[in-house]
Amino acid sequence: MSQSSTQARALSRYAQALAGRRFLLLFLFLLFDLVLYPYIDHPGFHYYGFRVLGSAVILLSVYAVSSRRSLIVFALLLATPALLHRIVFLPLHASVLSIFSTLLAFVFNVFIAIVIFRHIFGHKRSSSETIFGALCVYLLIGFSFASLFEIVAALQPGAFYLDPLTNLRKIPDRFDCVYYSFGTMSALGASGITPVSNQARSLTVIEALLGILYLAVLISRLMASYRVREDD
Repeated sequence: MSQSSTQARALSRYAQALAGRRFLLLFLFLLFDLVLYPYIDHPGFHYYGFRVLGSAVILLSVYAVSSRRSLIVFALLLATPALLHRIVFLPLHASVLSIFSTLLAFVFNVFIAIVIFRHIFGHKRSSSETIFGALCVYLLIGFSFASLFEIVAALQPGAFYLDPLTNLRKIPDRFDCVYYSFGTMSALGASGITPVSNQARSLTVIEALLGILYLAVLISRLMASYRVREDD
């Protein structure tokens, strides 16, 4: 009986430690997910690893916003189609099912990003967890815009021009959209991919501005937290 109670207390401590590092775990899984994206079209261990990791990212996203029951229920409702999008992974084309699936994945990422943003910027003091939460929001913004670029490319096949000298394809796939999204948001630019349609250019400008503004808000938030610590 004492051994079982000891194991229960140990599991409880592990659960509490895990709850205190939820944003760190989510950030690491989002980062690994980004690393495995180049192997999305290659069958084998990397391909199935990407599927498993993507599903784990979605479940960790739900866990990261599980502070209230209402948030859990809504997150689970959005996570179901997002999981199907990860597991089935419909190719990029203008079918209603693929566009709708990508749109639901976009809504899920935006919802998780908003909840985490409100959580981490609602505290006066910053910690390592709040910093990792802010990094999670930054990555989720990149993945969200990648879904929007994917939808635009599906509805308008000529929305993006891929330079044949630096690309193996003429039509962007999912990873091309991810690459373009993070290149735009970080102000580095995505070499070899050019927005052509007005919609693609508009989204590009919005993401570039949002990326700069988010970093500015994040830095000012961290500086304000640092001043609070000095005053104490």
